[in-house]
Amino acid sequence: MGRVAPSVEEVGGEPPPPALGPGETVSGTVAELRAAYESGRTRSLEWRQSQLRGLLRLLAEEEAAAFRALREDLGKHQAEAYRDEIGVLVKSANAALREVGKWMAPEKVWVPLIAFPARAQLEPQPLGVILVFSCWNVPLGLSLEPLVGALAAGNAVALKPSELAPATAKFLGDNVGKYMDATAVKVIQGGPEVGEQLMEHRWDKVLFTGSPRIARVVMAAAAKHLTPVALELGGKCPCIFDTIGGSARDLQTAVNRVVGGKWSSCAGQACLAIDYVLVEERFVPVLIKALKSTLKKFFADSDHMARIVNARHFQRLSDLLKDKSVAASVLHGGTLDAKNLCIEPTILLNPPLDSAIMTEEIFGPLLPIITVKKIEDSIAFVRARPRPLAVYAFTKNAALRRRIVEETSSGSVTFNDAVVQYGIDSLPFGGVGESGFGQYHGKYSFEMFSHKKAVLTRGYLIELTARYPPWDDSKISMMRQLYRYNYVGFVLTFLGLKK
Repeated sequence: MGRVAPSVEEVGGEPPPPALGPGETVSGTVAELRAAYESGRTRSLEWRQSQLRGLLRLLAEEEAAAFRALREDLGKHQAEAYRDEIGVLVKSANAALREVGKWMAPEKVWVPLIAFPARAQLEPQPLGVILVFSCWNVPLGLSLEPLVGALAAGNAVALKPSELAPATAKFLGDNVGKYMDATAVKVIQGGPEVGEQLMEHRWDKVLFTGSPRIARVVMAAAAKHLTPVALELGGKCPCIFDTIGGSARDLQTAVNRVVGGKWSSCAGQACLAIDYVLVEERFVPVLIKALKSTLKKFFADSDHMARIVNARHFQRLSDLLKDKSVAASVLHGGTLDAKNLCIEPTILLNPPLDSAIMTEEIFGPLLPIITVKKIEDSIAFVRARPRPLAVYAFTKNAALRRRIVEETSSGSVTFNDAVVQYGIDSLPFGGVGESGFGQYHGKYSFEMFSHKKAVLTRGYLIELTARYPPWDDSKISMMRQLYRYNYVGFVLTFLGLKK
């Protein structure tokens, strides 16, 4: 198979730490996970709850070490790290701990009277042994958030953190086994070769978070074993910015949320970050003025924005600005600091639509603003492009909101804010089309890693012989009635009381 992650040479930096301890192998680790699951202990409510409690203790007792790791990997301020990663995880794990007993309970389902006497239910059962590939931009959150659901569902889990966030990968490798069942929950560190080895084995489900290019490789490898795959990818998330009306306060609140949804989430290196803004031409001066003043207020201290993950991604973002026509569209920012891997928040106005900055996911602190004649034209603009993970729209226009929901396709739609939907457990997180497939968070995480087994139990009170050979016209007629009516209707017809 092809590689499931970039090489060290591609990304720069030191090689990742050894994948496994002395004497350990990928095959042996997978076998140990399989044995742990087959032992049956992961299925009990007590085991599931104990793992979630262990995860909560890890987050509480090792919080300072987690902050240090995220700072080392991405330059994240601890406030951002807590808001986007640790705090979200604490909330998710507590919710799962509180609700998992209900989630596990069989669900009664309606059975048509034609099957009388019968009862039916759906019984959630764990899938088995799960493989989670996480990514580098939210390296703690996107590792442990799926783990919450997989453990709540009663699975054994292998977690492969990204080698592009080595400090966080090491943090996970050092601590997960201390707080959870070390034979049923394993962290496997390493580079692309480890990912290749992992995908040679049979898994009961694989969750991959990353780029579409690597996702295709993962799916091709999974096809060998017919392993189901969930993909969390991303895409160019648009922000439709309507005129907010006469309220200066509402305008400022909206701009605060745009700036937060673009630059304060890992410096724009987030799958849910705003990628570009669509706005009416007449409103551009007002919006840009508000954006500039808000950026100055939020990021007067450069320490409050994360840095670019590595030299390769810094160069990729720098290259987006090298095109002369793109460079000419820069209205604010654009300063590059290669030594510290920092890029100033940058605003561009109407860069060419065929340029790389408008055809590739930016994944960085560059924000194109695209003008339209009427804000309604933004819907056609979004529809003409691949389906994004999220569509954002700031508007008080109820008709426009309805059109955006009905006429665009995306993993989610958020009105009058950005990114916050990720932290709401009652909403599923996931994409559609090129932005991925499969949904998790809250109960959706439990369901992603469960199989709802259909269980039907019938009694012996009634036996309809029309279902059996030898066949004749009367049995066909009877079957027509059976499928046309429910059981009561059939009996009434059979007795001649209903035509």
